[in-house]
Amino acid sequence: MRAVAFPDFDAPPALTELPVPEPGTGEVLVRVRASSLNSFDLGMLRGVFKGVFEHEFPVVIGKDFAGEVAATGDGVTGLAVGDDVFGVVTPMQRTGGLAEYVAVNHQYGIAPIPEGLDHVQAGALGLAGTAALNAVDAVAPTSGETVLISGATGGVGAYATQLAAARGATVIATAKPGAETEFVTGLGAAHVVHVDQVVPQVRAIAPDGVPAALHFAGDGAAVARLLTQGGRFASTVRFTPDEPAERNIKTTIVMADPTPETLSRLAAEVAAGRLRIPIAKAYSLQETPQAIADFIGGIIGGTIGKLSITI
Repeated sequence: MRAVAFPDFDAPPALTELPVPEPGTGEVLVRVRASSLNSFDLGMLRGVFKGVFEHEFPVVIGKDFAGEVAATGDGVTGLAVGDDVFGVVTPMQRTGGLAEYVAVNHQYGIAPIPEGLDHVQAGALGLAGTAALNAVDAVAPTSGETVLISGATGGVGAYATQLAAARGATVIATAKPGAETEFVTGLGAAHVVHVDQVVPQVRAIAPDGVPAALHFAGDGAAVARLLTQGGRFASTVRFTPDEPAERNIKTTIVMADPTPETLSRLAAEVAAGRLRIPIAKAYSLQETPQAIADFIGGIIGGTIGKLSITI
């Protein structure tokens, strides 16, 4: 099968021919039709998880996958050959989603694709959508509350902006003027503040601060300073605010938990038209090295939405 893999840490990923994995006990083999890029993939390439996860080179990258079940291992229930599925490859799986086939656990990180959701959309939903939903659930905004989202233009932020707005929250999103501002307001942000002027511009909108904040990118300390007494703060980049205890800030470090229930919840929102898949650009599998370069450039210079890979 064709797969995008890297032969060692710090080595560039390349299109490689590898054997099709065999599904083990409790696993399903998925014929992958689409995937997308996430920051986790860059961490893998840079060796961030060296010593954390076991690496068997060549390592196939890609956390997201969408396709159909091609085969099942012993003990698999609830899924059958031909079922359309999507999900997230866990760190314990043997291969990544940027390949023609991937073997995954049948009980975690996978869910059926409902009517109204295609492979390309589903392939860009799993990891970022789960992280966004977990983060929004962590701060639990209520209708009328104001939520600051730092890093609103990326994949996770784009989903979180929509999810928070759907709960009736007033979203203040960070973005640059122009296309980024149009993007986040189109997702439901009520206010937009410049990434380099977060504190003064948020203070102009909410002089007393905000009760909840989501930190996906940017200056976490500045974001935390804008919280009111007893405010809620969630971060996907492992930032813990150094705030005085008397402010009683509730902090949650979010690690995406792609349970079948969470994935199905997200997919249902998309199928019903309540959640938009923010695909900025689509690439073929052989174009993945260019997609990675564009993704890195986007992180440095500002990115809007998700980069999809069709397989």
